[in-house]
Amino acid sequence: MEKPTKTSYSFEIKKEVVDRFHAGATAMELAAEYELSSTNLVKSWAHKWREGGDEALQPKLKGRPKGSSKPEHLSEEEKLRRENKRLLAEVAYLKKLRDLREQGHA
Repeated sequence: MEKPTKTSYSFEIKKEVVDRFHAGATAMELAAEYELSSTNLVKSWAHKWREGGDEALQPKLKGRPKGSSKPEHLSEEEKLRRENKRLLAEVAYLKKLRDLREQGHA
């Protein structure tokens, strides 16, 4: 049994569909012609294009950005800033926990 995969469409196809939709073609006609899974896909692309232009239809990069998994290359100052931020969050959490216990909730 094959696992169904999510079909991805190129920017050019999306842009062509959106342009034709705005020119008056119906979502149903376009979905049938381009063999799209749903008319909602046409409407979604049109909405995204109205909100963000051509860039909104570009394929998104997948995965973690390069370099994001290597925090050892941070400057000493940035390491200290991150540690300070973590410690501040920890203190805030512990204060909230203490307050809840004093109110009898925990």
